[in-house]
Amino acid sequence: MSEFSPDLSDLDQDEWFDALDALSEEHGHYEELGTDHVAILTDAGPRLLVTFESYPEITAGSDTDEPRGFHFVKRLGWSHLAIISRGQSFFRASEIHRYFDRLIDDGFFEDFDRVLFFGVHEAGYAASAYSVCAPGAEVLALRPFATLAPHVAIWDERYPEARRLDWTKRFGYAPDMLDAAKHATVIFDPRIKEDAMHGALFQRTNVTTLWARGAGAMIESMLDGVGVLNKLIVLAMDGGLTAKSFHALYRKRRESFPYLRSLDQMVFGKGKFALSKALCTKMMEERPHRYFNRRLAQLQELESQT
Repeated sequence: MSEFSPDLSDLDQDEWFDALDALSEEHGHYEELGTDHVAILTDAGPRLLVTFESYPEITAGSDTDEPRGFHFVKRLGWSHLAIISRGQSFFRASEIHRYFDRLIDDGFFEDFDRVLFFGVHEAGYAASAYSVCAPGAEVLALRPFATLAPHVAIWDERYPEARRLDWTKRFGYAPDMLDAAKHATVIFDPRIKEDAMHGALFQRTNVTTLWARGAGAMIESMLDGVGVLNKLIVLAMDGGLTAKSFHALYRKRRESFPYLRSLDQMVFGKGKFALSKALCTKMMEERPHRYFNRRLAQLQELESQT
């Protein structure tokens, strides 16, 4: 879609949303969903990527300040529907419910050959939950919630404000909403206890859960940093994201500084100082960084005290 060339960089929040609105006049539609969310559709081709994103994360993690789906619109000619929040969101707003109800009534998803829902964390929950609107869709969710209803996820106390939301209404319990999906892939780092417990709730015959050891809470930026995430999205859209294909790509994590730092923090925290020293020494030889230099100095100090 060569004519699709938005310029969203260096805009404040109001200007950014205004630019999306203007863009939609030519390429799709734009709709305010209450005061906190918008929906923007870019109508391009027979494949539809549905993403859930937030303005702060888009503008913090992208050089172009573009929603993730714009990459696929421009390079692969996919259509893209983005539900974008102005701040942090758990995507439980009634306006979002009603918007997807209208899409169902209009037979919107039936116009596409393939549909993929994608999101990370809160947005991973939303991608899973709203995928029920497009039976037969693929889903890719990174470290999603199953629910934050206190009577179910009593062990997850990370977001006290979200626990006061109503998780019993429609689209409430994400794992159940995946029953209509053709296939869903849920990826998380099992070392994050809460993420692992949510992941266990997604066990279904049509769901593959994959462990991204060492990715931590910054799984999206880590996968992006080594050029893997967009490849995973393409595989998921094609129905070809398997444990084998994921782990083949995930080997690239060894080139990721956040991953290597996380790995060192894990082994150092467990008192495996020889492993920490070997890792940091190797990294200082291959890719010097002040973090590994400081760790080696700390290890040297510990050795001098014994």
